[in-house]
Amino acid sequence: MRTRLLPLLIILMAGVLLALGFPLAASLAASEQQRVVVDRLDDAARFAALAQFVNESSPGTDERRTTLSGELASYHDVYGIRAGIFYRDNRAMAAAPEDWVVPDTGEGRRAFKEALLGRRSHDPPQVWPWQGHARLTIASPVVRDGDVVAVVVTDSPTGDLRLRVLRGWLVIFAGEAAAMLLAVGAAFRLTGWVLRPVRVLDSVTHDIATGRMNSRVAATGGPPELRRLARSFNEMADNVEEALEQQRAFVADASHQLRNPLAALLLRIELLALELPEGNAEIASVRTEGKRLAQVLDDLLDLALAEHAAAELRLTDVGALTDERVASWRPVAEDKDVLLSGECAAVTAWADPVALSSALDAVIDNALKFTPAGEEVAVSVAVSPGGESVDVVVADRGPGLTEDELARVGDRFWRSGRHQNIKGSGLGLSITRVLLTAGGGGIAFAPNEPHGLRVTVTVPRHAPADRGGGPGAGQGFTKA
Repeated sequence: MRTRLLPLLIILMAGVLLALGFPLAASLAASEQQRVVVDRLDDAARFAALAQFVNESSPGTDERRTTLSGELASYHDVYGIRAGIFYRDNRAMAAAPEDWVVPDTGEGRRAFKEALLGRRSHDPPQVWPWQGHARLTIASPVVRDGDVVAVVVTDSPTGDLRLRVLRGWLVIFAGEAAAMLLAVGAAFRLTGWVLRPVRVLDSVTHDIATGRMNSRVAATGGPPELRRLARSFNEMADNVEEALEQQRAFVADASHQLRNPLAALLLRIELLALELPEGNAEIASVRTEGKRLAQVLDDLLDLALAEHAAAELRLTDVGALTDERVASWRPVAEDKDVLLSGECAAVTAWADPVALSSALDAVIDNALKFTPAGEEVAVSVAVSPGGESVDVVVADRGPGLTEDELARVGDRFWRSGRHQNIKGSGLGLSITRVLLTAGGGGIAFAPNEPHGLRVTVTVPRHAPADRGGGPGAGQGFTKA
């Protein structure tokens, strides 16, 4: 979620900074140019004051004209600014350099015409740093007896102006960059603060979904809404755990309470059988159903205990354990004329040895039940392709299951309609799934070509950090 939220915040902050930065940069450029314009207008006003007293009728002997020409020449030599005073007919009263004339086109001609109308240049076009050859032209009227008799024109290079604007822009850019870095850091902290409770909630939800029912969210950080959500989640988890505990207790108590009446009933059936002729078919059928009911009760009790017990994880040699279970079941396979083979590599994983042994017993027993005489049940142990787990594969050559049946295999009390006549309660694989899930493992079913069922028991190779040796252990800040 951070990868989606963080770019959005950064884009919004960048947009805000750009929206502030561009007007600020334009205002800085306008301010620097206005300062230059005011300075040139002051110079033009001083030259206009000198030009008011120049005698136009005797240009050769007028000392004021000579003084004005000297001032303009010094001004040009010191500042590099061209300046001149021109009559209305474009004749030069004085100019520096002497051959400089008012341009016939462009900004200079426009400023000259405005000055003839009695207006000073106050708003020339903006000069930008990338305009390398731009010049700034300022014109101011020379007024005598209320009439405009001449115009003072200055034509300035803009190198210094553009350099100052560029430096100002660099300062603005540096400030914007610093503000952006601070904003990104704040965005990281903000998204972390907001999303950390969400990540914790997701982790605890996964823990509960995988059987660690006493995992809880520590509602100590994040926005108030998420803290309320964490408290509500903990209340929901408490209620679910309580309901499951009541269900387990009921199953265990019911199984335990039914065993004694069932044992008494079977005993009376045996006493009744003594009064009937030997080989009575009804008595044999009642005995079979009674034993099946007793097996169902035992499996229910085992299931309740498996769901309640915590897994005691330890580093286990899965290959050696599997090889031991294969050896234990080999006599049963030989009685059925089934070949039970094993290729058990020596690999270690984190598992509860007792739970894993029970799971392997249930899977191998199930494979032997459905494999006909003369076929093979192959057991192999290997590290998964990703290296994260150890896979124990039990592949039989039985009739297998259809796609619809594969989707339901492992459900409680479910048995294929084609296999109802085979001994079993439909709880063995369910107990296996519970035992494996409690230790962080799993079980999967797939067809075994050309026919049969392929069962894969998965055990994690690395110790889960948040399990603490059993399901439901907490993890620091995240879980209570």
